[in-house]
Amino acid sequence: MLWGYSFSDLTSIFVMQSFAGLILFSVFLLMALGLAIVFGQMGVINMAHGEFMILGAYTTYVCSQVFSRWIPTLFGAYFFIAVILAFIVAGAVGMLLEWGLIRFLYRRPLDTLLATWGVSLMLQQLFRSVFGAREVGVQLPDWMMGSFNLNETTQIPVNGVIVVGLTFFITLGIYALLLKSRWGCQVRAVMQNRSMAGAVGINTEWIDRLTFGLGCGVAGVAGAAFTMIGSTSPTAGQQYIVDTFLVVAFGGTQSLGGTIASAFSISQARSILEFFLSGSMAQVIVLLTVIGILMLRPQGLFSMKVRR
Repeated sequence: MLWGYSFSDLTSIFVMQSFAGLILFSVFLLMALGLAIVFGQMGVINMAHGEFMILGAYTTYVCSQVFSRWIPTLFGAYFFIAVILAFIVAGAVGMLLEWGLIRFLYRRPLDTLLATWGVSLMLQQLFRSVFGAREVGVQLPDWMMGSFNLNETTQIPVNGVIVVGLTFFITLGIYALLLKSRWGCQVRAVMQNRSMAGAVGINTEWIDRLTFGLGCGVAGVAGAAFTMIGSTSPTAGQQYIVDTFLVVAFGGTQSLGGTIASAFSISQARSILEFFLSGSMAQVIVLLTVIGILMLRPQGLFSMKVRR
């Protein structure tokens, strides 16, 4: 017996909480990947990143309402269409924001922080005006409502498995795009030496716009995944932006592997601690631990070596 639980009870608790941590890890990772692309690759502090997640969540909500009312025969597959639409809508708005505002603020990180914070407030008010101040939730198809029974006390929700699988494929896609494609090579070239990249014929302005749009689009996909585990409100994105910056800083701002490792360790620690402690205490313990590690290793878990 430990803490009043038998060994079998503790095993079931750790399995279920670990999977709950995987679902939280999925949202953290998708958010952090988008932020790492924008912050790590471009040096832009995007305080409106959480609102791009909520934009994707509201896109998924609208998609569920449209399919439920007008195309009920395809309602079972609406989520996968909503994921694509969330990426397109959030990415397009991100590219518009880069063209209209961000491109004038490069190499001025504090200005980008203040400007994007103002954008986040405007987006919150826009969401409040269009969808109302109350939380809204999507309607899930019947086949996503069940769970897999591992044993009598351990159940794994189907929608959680879908979120984890979606995150896996998105992460692989970003890895291939940034590290294996010609466009990814151009992104890294612009990041390391913008003047030289422009001198060899790379359109640096277009690379910046696509990169910012990609980061915002991935945040939109995180919003679609978020609807599977929680309801959406105009200010819900602010609950995740601090955790997302924490994940990126802890893993290393220019390291894909560091972002994955950081999101996994933070989400698992929080999920397990929240079962035995309160949610606020779990967050405080994780935050203090991360701060302590960053004091010893300011560059994060992993750092990219760049020739100077």
